[in-house]
Amino acid sequence: MTTRTVLVARMDSMGDVLLSGPAVRAVARSADRVVVLAGPQGEAAARLLPGVDGVLTWCAPWISPQPPRVEREDVEELMAAITATGADEAVVLTSFHQSPLPLALLLRMAGVGRISAISDDYPGSLLDVRHRVPRGMPEAERALSLAGAAGFPPGPEDTGRLDLRRPLPDTRALVGTGTYTVVHVGADAPARELPDALGTDVVAELGARGHRVVVTGTDRAKAGEVGGEHGLNLAGRTTTAELADVLRRARVVTAGNTGPAHLAAAVGTPVVSLFSPVVPASAWAPYGVAHRLLGAQDAPCAGTRARRCPVPGHPCLNDVTAGQVLAAIDELGEAS
Repeated sequence: MTTRTVLVARMDSMGDVLLSGPAVRAVARSADRVVVLAGPQGEAAARLLPGVDGVLTWCAPWISPQPPRVEREDVEELMAAITATGADEAVVLTSFHQSPLPLALLLRMAGVGRISAISDDYPGSLLDVRHRVPRGMPEAERALSLAGAAGFPPGPEDTGRLDLRRPLPDTRALVGTGTYTVVHVGADAPARELPDALGTDVVAELGARGHRVVVTGTDRAKAGEVGGEHGLNLAGRTTTAELADVLRRARVVTAGNTGPAHLAAAVGTPVVSLFSPVVPASAWAPYGVAHRLLGAQDAPCAGTRARRCPVPGHPCLNDVTAGQVLAAIDELGEAS
């Protein structure tokens, strides 16, 4: 009997990969083996998704914000790795502004027989299933819609929410006991991160109220400045799986539009989302979990996909007050 191996590609960041989780589970329900092709920033998240049997990692020059040079040897190594998986099919997951066709060409050259993707561009012979969806739909539902069109519907009991493999590492030695709130600093794109001054004010006020605060991120110096004397600085001290457990134990997470906001959603923790409208909140807000969206969604930067705010003063987020954030934290904390 031939083993049916399906390759699922999602080649950008942590949050993008986490939002593909429901689609991956749908594929895994019918496939004998699922291999995820991820970018370097999404690899760790891919390894946490239920239903994943293997992960390939490759930095796609047409997707990465710091794209590498196109080198023939590098491309040939990727095709060899894809061929070695024995994949019979591929489901190529992309955002609305990304094209699946460069990867579809490489998949064809690597011998993958059936390829499905969402594509507005004419795909010629590169796609067997060319799916169309409306703009702005939630990213998790967009991916799940493609999986269904490719012949991989979700299970009848699958809620479609984000999820991770369990058990997660126990991080109580890091965070201690008792309740706490997480404030996450930083993001891959500066336009989408929690403003440092706002984070500092929120942490200080939470500390003055007697709340424990854990500050997460990758920049330890920045997290230390935001946390001050009130925040436990865990920036750079956790793996992705450990960070997931830190977020799972929190009563509320406050973050910009960045991967850890989706990681919090995947473990069921409410999120106060400081959301810059450079990308649509309808697609990228924390999915399937209680959340409060803060930030002017009609700001001039809306829809620009800018990595750095093109509007002087970054008003969409800098106009949010600490009082608004604290009110949202209180509301979500009481409901959780």
